[in-house]
Amino acid sequence: MNHPIAAQDAPTAVGTPAILLWVVVPYVSIAIFVVGHVWRYRYDKFGWTTRSSQLYENRLLRLGSPLFHFGILVVAVGHVGGLLIPKSWTGAVGISDTAYHVMAVALGVVAGFATLVGAAILVYRRRTVGPVFSATTRNDKVMYVLLLGTIVLGLGTTVLGNLVENPHDYRETVSPWFRSIFSFQPEPELMTRATLGFQLHALAAWALFAFWPFSRLVHVFSMPLGYLTRPYIVYRSRDAARDSRTARRGWERVR
Repeated sequence: MNHPIAAQDAPTAVGTPAILLWVVVPYVSIAIFVVGHVWRYRYDKFGWTTRSSQLYENRLLRLGSPLFHFGILVVAVGHVGGLLIPKSWTGAVGISDTAYHVMAVALGVVAGFATLVGAAILVYRRRTVGPVFSATTRNDKVMYVLLLGTIVLGLGTTVLGNLVENPHDYRETVSPWFRSIFSFQPEPELMTRATLGFQLHALAAWALFAFWPFSRLVHVFSMPLGYLTRPYIVYRSRDAARDSRTARRGWERVR
């Protein structure tokens, strides 16, 4: 006897827009991210830099830069934990959903606001300090728009989502969808069940990743490991006759 398939067990129909947004866009962004970095490293090594503007102004930079960099580091670690670690794993080690949610929201909000405030200070510095503004390119402006947009959408989704009675559990939609992209078994139907805030945040992040290789953000992958193994630099005078001359009293060379 044939039994009808229950409604909740039926596969979710996925339309073309969902496939474009939650399958095509991620893979195109990842491809540009990887190929773009390889191209940039091979053909623009001298441009692989932050184009530091510390010499132009240091007071605002000392305040905004640590806030932004430490905040974004915590945000990145939180995203790795929230997106890559399955919900069942945290439950298996004894972390309840409530405890995980409280810890993730508290840490995410603090780190998010620190990142946003730091970025706002850096943008204010670029706009108000003449030499820094002159050194700001169109590429930098696009990068700041994408970066700030992604941060604001993520922070806004987190804060506003937790003000409602039943916040959306992204570890049942966004996280498994994100992992499915990298396992080459995409499940776009999961993102169709996520809230609009998470959807916009995800799309903004993919746009940022696609632009990443062509901006100053490439410095994230720069590590001065060569400083640990390079030989000492020895300085010698080119004036061979300098040592043969008698120096005036009080001007003797210090050895």
